[in-house]
Parts: sequence; C-alpha cells; structure tokens
Amino acid sequence: MLPIRQRGGVRKDGPIQIHHAQRLFKDAATTGDGQVLVGDVFLSHAGMRLKCDSAVFYEASNSFMAYGHVHFTQGDTLSLRGDSIYYDGTSQFAQVFHNVTMRHHKMTLLTDHLNYDRIAGRGFYDVGGKIIDGKTVLTSQQGDYFTTTREANFNEDVLLVNEKKDTLHTENLHYNTRTKWAHATGKTNLFSGGSHIYTTDGFYNTDSGQARLSQRPQLFNKGRKLVGDSIAYNQKTGFSEAFKNVVFTDSTDQNNKNILLGDYGWYDDKKGEAMATEHALAKNFSRNADTLYVHADTLRLFSYDLKTDSAYRVLHGYFHVRAYRTDVQAVCDSLVFNSRQKKLTLFRDPIAWSDDRQILGEEINVFANDSTLDSVYVERQALIVQALPDSTLFNQVAGNVMQAYFHKGEIYQARVDGNAIVINYPMEKDTTFLYQNYCEASKMRVDIAQRKMQRFWAAPNPTGKTYPIGMAPPEHTKLSNFAWFDYVRPQSPDDLFEWRPKNAAEKLKVQPRRNAPLQTLKPVSKKQTEATTPPQKENTEQP
Repeated sequence: MLPIRQRGGVRKDGPIQIHHAQRLFKDAATTGDGQVLVGDVFLSHAGMRLKCDSAVFYEASNSFMAYGHVHFTQGDTLSLRGDSIYYDGTSQFAQVFHNVTMRHHKMTLLTDHLNYDRIAGRGFYDVGGKIIDGKTVLTSQQGDYFTTTREANFNEDVLLVNEKKDTLHTENLHYNTRTKWAHATGKTNLFSGGSHIYTTDGFYNTDSGQARLSQRPQLFNKGRKLVGDSIAYNQKTGFSEAFKNVVFTDSTDQNNKNILLGDYGWYDDKKGEAMATEHALAKNFSRNADTLYVHADTLRLFSYDLKTDSAYRVLHGYFHVRAYRTDVQAVCDSLVFNSRQKKLTLFRDPIAWSDDRQILGEEINVFANDSTLDSVYVERQALIVQALPDSTLFNQVAGNVMQAYFHKGEIYQARVDGNAIVINYPMEKDTTFLYQNYCEASKMRVDIAQRKMQRFWAAPNPTGKTYPIGMAPPEHTKLSNFAWFDYVRPQSPDDLFEWRPKNAAEKLKVQPRRNAPLQTLKPVSKKQTEATTPPQKENTEQP
C-alpha cells in the first residue's frame, strides 16, 4: 500500500467558488448556516470543477454537500460521478455516494462509496468495487487507485479477468494500468491458457500473458505439475521455466507416472516436452514394477499421442548417465527410455547389470515387462559376464550381436550371432568347480536353468576344449574385452549422482561400421551404345 498523504493544517488554496445556480437561499431549520443552491449548480475549487442539481454550501468550513447528477472533474483526465458528494475545501477531500463512477485516462472505477483525496491523488473504497482497464476487469472488497502513478491496490477477495478470459483470484493485488503488470500476494490462483497456477507471490501481465512467480509456486496442466522455488510462465507460447528444487510430475497415464527433478527445468505444454538439468533425476513409476531412477547431466521427457488412449513418453538422458532399478542398473553416455515399448537403450560405452551379470557392448537395449526384466539385445562387441559365487571365476559369452532372455528376473537363454565365444564353469553338486569349457563358433545358443548351463548349441564347425580348473591358458580364461566394472555400478538411487568413470585402459573402443561396397560401372563407348540401341520409329500420331 502506498502511504496516504497527511493533511496537516489549513491549506491556502482559497475559498470554494460559486459560479452558477438558478436559486440561492438559506434554510436555517434544515441546513443551519449553509447556503442552498438549486438548479444547474456550478462550483469550483483549486482546479476542481463540480456540477450538480443542488448543493448546500458552508462558507465557514469551506465545504459543500452536492446532490443529483453530481459530476466532479479535475483537468481533462479525471472525472467523478455519483448521486451525491461531500467536499471539504480545506483538506481537499471528497466522499462520493451511490452509483459512483471514477474515470482517469482509460481506467474506470465503479463502487457505491468512494473517498477521494485530491492532495494524495488517491481514490479508495471499502464497500466493494470494480476497476475496468481496457478489457481487464478487477474486483475486490477494498481498493485504492492513485492518479499520479496510475497504479491500484486491491484487498480481500480480489478477482482479475482479462480479455483472454484468464482469471486470477488472490488476497492482495497491486496493478499498474500503464505496464499491465499485476503483483499478487497471499493465496493466489491463476487460470490461464489451460494451466492452473498456485502461488503466494507472483507477477502477471494481463496483455502478454507472462507470469513471474516466486515462493515455490505450482503449475498444473492436464495431469502435469511443475514446481520450483520460482517459475517464469508464458501463456502465449505455453512455455514455463522453473528454477531451483524443480519437480515436474506427469500423471496423465496412471500406469506410467514420470517425475523429473533438478535445479533448472522447463515445460512446453503445447509440445508436451519437459527438461531438467543441474543435479537432474528422473523417476519412472510403472504399475506393478519397481521405480526406475535415471540421472544425467540433462534429462528430457517427450510425450506422444496425448489426445488418445495410447499416450506414451520417451525419456532422453545426455552425458554421465546412471540408472537404477532393483533388477537392473546401467551406466552410459546417453540413454533413451520408451514407455510404450518398455525399452531402455544405452549408447556409447554402456554397461548394464542384473543381479550377478554384467552386460557390455556398443549399444544395449533392455526390454522389461510390467514388473521384471524381459530381454536384452546387444549390438557389436557384445559380452555378458556372470560372477560365480565365492570365487574369482566368471562365465562369459561374447559375440558381434547377442540376445538374452529372462523369466522372473533369471536368464534362461542367450543367442549369439557372429564370432561367438563361450567360457563356462560348470558347478558341481557340492558347489565346487572342477573344469571349464571354451568354445568358438559363428553362432551359438545357450539354454540356462537354475543359473546353470543346461544345453549348448553352436554352428557351423564349432571348436572348443575342456580344461581342468587352473589349466586353461589366459586367453581362454578371460576374453580379450573382459572387464569387471563393479566399482562403477550404481548401488542405490542415492548413488546415482556420483560419476565414477571407467579406467582409461578399460574403455570400449568403438569399432567402425563397414559399408557395403558400391557397384561400379565401366564407361560404355558410343559404338557400343549404337550397337545395342534398337532403331527408333518416327511418331506420326497426332497429339
């Protein structure tokens, strides 16, 4: 609230002037020492002009009471109308009663009782009122308007409605009619462009539809929620930015709920996209499945088919990606998770873990059903390593391309295509290991039950050998691309934020992809062309 200008002492602005009245008389019985003016009354004082049907003028106190079609003007920008008005010339203070209309420039104020302080340039009411500024309407129980700054304050049950039918309901509001910025404090609800915003301290522009919100505002839009210490919102573009302790929640699909967290984020409601960075974390809640947690330098969430029953989301993670779910963990440079396909794709030197198994390759695709791991597809330099219990031995399966299939979280089959190699340590009934198998082939299939190899198929022309434990050469004990990255593996959701890189010597070297050679044609001589070209008949038909 702006301060009320104090009215100390008597101002020397002269007496109120009577310019016109059809009749002037005194009626001591009803008006005391007042002079009664009737018919086309015209009064003025210190730049103020007043016209009315009748008035009672008190010369001693330099004041008057005016009645009927009261019209108070000051300069060419301020106008007051009402059924009656009391004006004190000493303090230059007016009270306007019933059907009050105040106009200043393009602003109109409506109320049933208005106090107007000419010295402070302040009009205020406490019986309910309305200000109309162009196509923006503001109503409240209490209100102040200042002619010098063209700003207004509103209190108690404040409602703002603009041309776009955006509505803002708050406890307290400061509004600038020139800049069109409104500052709301207290419990505030803004409904704009299909979004609902709750805040206790926020700025909103009635022309541009922009909002700047603080004190941890909340933005709701069609099943999505954006929260941050502060939010910048643009109604025209549907774009919102959030700063510090950001939480974006997408609950449009109850079977697949997503949350993004970070210290900076944005949401585009027209495209259905969201982004989080700076300590970013994504949570994917699938019905009947454990939560998937993903951390990366930057996370982006894309939504598709939002207006159908088949809406789905795709999560992208960029740089220093670490992921954790109770049955699968992963580390890579970039990641894509598709909620419809239930597919997690890891790019650039990725690692995936499930229980005591580690999966390596140039690209890893992890497929899940509603609750557990379903299958894994690895492209190029594929390697699955299983750490055997209470030993330093590792089962290993490698090849160019690999597919592994799971049931209730346990691997039951692995298929390898191209340069397939298997190193296997069969476990005896007493859980000891007596020998190991080594095999090479172009293709392989391994069937597994109860964590033991049951059947083995290899073709064509497999080569292999069985060694007693400890007798195999080093190259048949651990494959050339073998590495055990337990020190990199995420141990819990809280462990995702600490990036632990691979040792430089163990980083995967991406193999260049070979393109099929293009067919080359020898140039044909003119004589060869003439010899192979049949003679052309002249076309004599009319078009």
